[in-house]
Amino acid sequence: MMLKVKLFGVEFENPVWTASGTFGFGLEYAPYVDLNRVGAVCVKGLSIKPREGNEPPRIWETPCGMLNAIGLQNPGVEYFLREIVPKLKKYKCRVIANIYGSIVEEYVAVAKEISGAEGVDAVELNISCPNVKKGGLAFGVDPVEAARLTEEVKKVLDKPLIVKLSPNVTDIVEVAKAIESAGADALSAINTLLGMAIDIRKKKPRLKNKFGGLSGPAIKPVAVRMVYQVSRAVKIPVIGIGGISTWEDAIEFFLAGAKAVQVGTANFFNSKAVEEIVEGIEKYMREEGFNSIGEINEALKD
Repeated sequence: MMLKVKLFGVEFENPVWTASGTFGFGLEYAPYVDLNRVGAVCVKGLSIKPREGNEPPRIWETPCGMLNAIGLQNPGVEYFLREIVPKLKKYKCRVIANIYGSIVEEYVAVAKEISGAEGVDAVELNISCPNVKKGGLAFGVDPVEAARLTEEVKKVLDKPLIVKLSPNVTDIVEVAKAIESAGADALSAINTLLGMAIDIRKKKPRLKNKFGGLSGPAIKPVAVRMVYQVSRAVKIPVIGIGGISTWEDAIEFFLAGAKAVQVGTANFFNSKAVEEIVEGIEKYMREEGFNSIGEINEALKD
């Protein structure tokens, strides 16, 4: 039985990773989680300069999930490379740097900083950010813009590039194909769904930003469907994200075609979620006679 997976030339101890923005830089969870049992830590989104994020309130709990409008608060890529990466290198988990920008040039600048950096195994591109030069349009909703951004980042990056897909689109397959054609090494799906909550007494939005990203178990059926569609439309690996809180959830994504999964919101209410999911997958594979994640990928009866 092999829980190890090799994707885009990188070997991972297991296919269960943490999702960006839900696990800090990994070190924050080290007192509670054995990071050596985590396949990869996808760190919180990094920008070229430090960012304070949005004004509070910026989190609101919803039935089966949460809304967040943190605003990609982070200390900047230089701090990450100088202070965080050396500490993460002592663990077996792979490190994936999630990056973002408001314009193409900002994405490229962050990618240049990470290129050549030891201890960073891959880069995940957050394309759900507003593109300032295009009137606030998110890169992720336009296949042409998503492909252009992917191409520009690939030019300066010496590491595998995973592009994180937005679900807030008419046709996610069209966007996925465009990104694959632009040279992406893998896709991760999905980012949060756009949502809103209103305080009926104060007659005001619950979030200062008005809108936020909906995550958690409530979005899992949407995520499974999109992973299923995308994995059958592209040849590069797809990493499944969206509402995964148990090993059973992870198996659903593997059956849908995901080569690995990321655990996000579950980390907030169960710090042991990743470890429990890894153990559950191992038990399931023994019981069902699977020797690899690839065998699970091929097992769905359409």
